[in-house]
Amino acid sequence: MSMRTRIKICGLTREEDVQAVVASGADAIGFVFYPKSPRYVTPERAAELIRTVPPFITTVGLFVNATPEEVAAVVRIAPVSLIQLHGDETINEAAAIAAAANRQFLKVFRVKPDTAPDELLEYEQANRAASPLFTRLLLDTYVDAYGGAGKGFDWSLIPKDLAPRVVLSGGLSVHNATDAVVGVRPYAVDISSGVEAAKGIKDARKIADFVAAVRAGDTTIEREHIHETSVSRQGLPTS
Repeated sequence: MSMRTRIKICGLTREEDVQAVVASGADAIGFVFYPKSPRYVTPERAAELIRTVPPFITTVGLFVNATPEEVAAVVRIAPVSLIQLHGDETINEAAAIAAAANRQFLKVFRVKPDTAPDELLEYEQANRAASPLFTRLLLDTYVDAYGGAGKGFDWSLIPKDLAPRVVLSGGLSVHNATDAVVGVRPYAVDISSGVEAAKGIKDARKIADFVAAVRAGDTTIEREHIHETSVSRQGLPTS
């Protein structure tokens, strides 16, 4: 059975960039509702952009340390499919925000060089236990800013049994996307600065090339699976 890595392009501010994402075959579009971000859009502007998104593409609203009331007010205006909590929200705060917004949510874990793999598993399990609206853990690099820094982290810190449930972010580009998909095998990948011409301005060619690189990783995994299945049926060792 073939696996398809989901792709989210985040930080969109223009209709032409939304259309470039749609044309690329990506799965999700992210809007940043963090006023300090150069990729910030107002709820009203996001609502206009959401109206241009065709069915079956997920829209995501990114928030940083917002209150439940603030998030609920935004999603009433800009009806995103789910929310991404990208700040320092506690597990209980994240659950309360999602409940107020009545949306499933992604929760960021910003990975440091000394992060232990068990921390990631425990954090995911704690979020899942705290809220039925929790859907995925998003792994990003720890930096002073909240996202969009284009910095990577050590993917080997991600436990193998957690990887199929995470959204991988941080420092991704067309140059490492294939390796990221093959090496980590995440549920999804998330990119912002890696497909930009300038902050908040996307590059249609970079988007298309990134999607192609992710799909190349999917193809490699599928070929490996076919080979391993064939060898197994012949009763031979797979390595």
